[in-house]
Amino acid sequence: MKTIAITGSGGFVGTNIKNFFSKKDFEIISIRREDIKNSSKLKEIINKADIVINLAGANIINRWTDSYKKELYSSRIDTTSALVQAMASVENKPKLFISTSAVGIYSNKDCYDEESFEYANDFLAKLCQDWEKEAFKAKEYEIRTAIFRFGIVLGKGGALKKMLLPFKLGVGGTIGDGNQHFSFIHIEDLLNAYKFLIENIDLNGVFNLTAPTPTTNKGLTQALGKALNRPTIFPVPEFVLNMIFSEGAKVLTDGQCVKPKRLVDGGFIFKHTTIENSINSLIKENE
Repeated sequence: MKTIAITGSGGFVGTNIKNFFSKKDFEIISIRREDIKNSSKLKEIINKADIVINLAGANIINRWTDSYKKELYSSRIDTTSALVQAMASVENKPKLFISTSAVGIYSNKDCYDEESFEYANDFLAKLCQDWEKEAFKAKEYEIRTAIFRFGIVLGKGGALKKMLLPFKLGVGGTIGDGNQHFSFIHIEDLLNAYKFLIENIDLNGVFNLTAPTPTTNKGLTQALGKALNRPTIFPVPEFVLNMIFSEGAKVLTDGQCVKPKRLVDGGFIFKHTTIENSINSLIKENE
């Protein structure tokens, strides 16, 4: 039986990963916040782990005050640094380290994959770059290291749960003009991508964790409206989101177009390739 140690296990993605791999006879050890701050306890956990999955990080959808930006940074970079230091120190080093990043690292000027890209020049992109740089230090200790750059994860709960209520009430609509890109991943494909990476020991480096067919906010809105049989005529003005989230509104108003070239080239097969397929399958689960 292989052992997975995981940070951020109480979140939406972390909970799904725990449940998924527990059913496949993996032993799961949750790394708590207090464990990160206790180096001896953290080393004890890491020493038992075959695989370390790092999902820790404060919620990106929030008002980005100066203090919250510091929390966004420290909850990712400091946690990742502590994990790498623990892995470097233990006798039984894990065979695989899977850390996390986000498609917010990319510019919104074009559609990008892992090999043809342009990084944005804003707080989120710089945060992702520093996060990835910290994670890749694990390679210095001969640990296979991979990073999943998440799109918006759609599943039973999470972001979709927050989206559904206004649409069910008939007041759903686009954000602004709706033309901003929306790169997403169905939770089922996300879980299978982790399994695929664990099983294929020649894979490492950066992987975009997004469906092969990105859409726009308008495409998402139309798919939700059609699946729920509700109107989508009430756009949310961008200035309202700016008032609520300040700089953090960029996550909602300024999306990226991203494709998972390295997963596809590696032989991974997506089950949910379009927004329509993803939304339809999830609406049935949420009913």
